[in-house]
Amino acid sequence: MLDLQRLRALHAVAVHGTVGAAAASLGYTPSAVSQQIAKLERETRTVLLERQGRGVRLTEQAEQLAATAQQLLAIVERAETELEERRGLPAGRLTVAAFASAARGLLPAVLADLAVRHPALDTRLTEVDPHLSVDLVARGAVDLAIAHDWDIAPLPAPPGVEQAAIGEDLCDLLVPAGHPFAGRSSVRREDLGGERWICQPPGRVCHDWLVRTLRAAGCEPDIVHQADENPTLVALVAAGLGVALIPRLGRGPLPAGVVEVPLDPLPVRRLYALWRSGAARRPAIAETVRTLQTHWPAVSARN
Repeated sequence: MLDLQRLRALHAVAVHGTVGAAAASLGYTPSAVSQQIAKLERETRTVLLERQGRGVRLTEQAEQLAATAQQLLAIVERAETELEERRGLPAGRLTVAAFASAARGLLPAVLADLAVRHPALDTRLTEVDPHLSVDLVARGAVDLAIAHDWDIAPLPAPPGVEQAAIGEDLCDLLVPAGHPFAGRSSVRREDLGGERWICQPPGRVCHDWLVRTLRAAGCEPDIVHQADENPTLVALVAAGLGVALIPRLGRGPLPAGVVEVPLDPLPVRRLYALWRSGAARRPAIAETVRTLQTHWPAVSARN
């Protein structure tokens, strides 16, 4: 008899690509995940993971077993959903994936609220890039994802995934205090040519939006510095090294030497909650989405 938790560990490695990332998603240590995989190898008398450089890769047999594990986990999810639905109260474990600024600026208050009102609900948060989080929902690696898109770069939801709007987050141009834009009430997108830009690396939603927006306005962006975290981008602007477009959610107070200038028109990114269609009836999903929507006006007003 195959152990479900060991199959869950294998499935997590298949989805996330590394033992460390799988452990983070499950709330385990990497050592615990490795032990689960080792036990599964002994039970199946099959080599499941092979060393590849500093990481690992799944063998062909492991890929097949991980696919079967995904099917089994989907069946278990349906059973848990039915039980939770009959009880009518949010309960059990709920895994949530959110992008960095939502994990910092929105989720702490939401998760704390859920913990007080629904002590039987065990929520687990993982910080993930929006493009990756949607795929994790579709593959059953997480229960709920908080993702975002932009007006010119909509976020597609794959078949079998439902979504609900949470709210809209505004984005401002940040410039050094001595910059010519610092004294203006607003700046048009057409005026942004020739600036030295600080932004997230390629492949990130904000980076793609910046490139598309400037090119649509007839400007080719000169990206001189790249960093993953918004506080780092703000620090680079404060040092006078360039300008940046940064959303308000989770940004925090601006340091001395950085000026916020509105763009005309003001860029907007939309926040969504996404979950698998099969879990739509689960009270934990419905209550978490409702709580996200309830908290958003207060969070947005603070930004």
